[in-house]
Amino acid sequence: MASMALQLLGFFLGLLGFTGTIVATLLPHWRSRAHVDGNIITATGYMKGLWMECVWRSTGIYQCELYRSLLALPPDLQAARALMVISCLTSVLASLVSVTGMKCTRFARGSLIKSPLVLSGGICFLCAGLLCLVTVSWTTNEVIENFYNPLIHSGMKYEIGLAVYLGYASACLSLAGGMVLCWSSSGDRSRQSPPHMQRGQSSHLPPVFNNLHPPAPPYRPPEALKGNHAPSLCSASSSGYRLNNYV
Repeated sequence: MASMALQLLGFFLGLLGFTGTIVATLLPHWRSRAHVDGNIITATGYMKGLWMECVWRSTGIYQCELYRSLLALPPDLQAARALMVISCLTSVLASLVSVTGMKCTRFARGSLIKSPLVLSGGICFLCAGLLCLVTVSWTTNEVIENFYNPLIHSGMKYEIGLAVYLGYASACLSLAGGMVLCWSSSGDRSRQSPPHMQRGQSSHLPPVFNNLHPPAPPYRPPEALKGNHAPSLCSASSSGYRLNNYV
């Protein structure tokens, strides 16, 4: 029961991390910048994401525009896109593999393949969390460098958006879920003894037990026993000697 509870806990943690990774990938709040004129009513917010950039005005107007050209994007944005998409796909694979290997499911119930499946799902969740963590850390470093760069105009400087913080939380949840699944799988494998060890215990007995039943003597035919008996009276008389000659 404890192992099943650990598997459920790890799976739901990884599922929450997967959901947060998808939301963070789609949101445009990776970089944000606010511009306020002399009148507070004309405040404008600029946001950039992996797929679009948006403009928000204090009058209630919210406009977004998708990036039209993939090749025109900077290399760091292209790499961030690829890493986040791979992280989402890895989380999908981890969810499917973990569900099939959990004890609460009927797939391969009672089989030894359950524990390796849970371990594989945990490793996939760990890989997905690492990919998401690398992406948001890279974006954070770039935003901070550009913000403190004196060569960049203040109107072109952005700050860290909410999607980056969501990516950090999602990466931590995916890593935690993967570690819990791997831990539960290692506990199950330690409790199971391999079947070949049980079969081999009866064949490899100590020498003391092998000497309890000594081997039987070899079979000898009757012809080999003819010369082993003592001579009788009949045999003595047939050889030319009589018993009356010695009495």
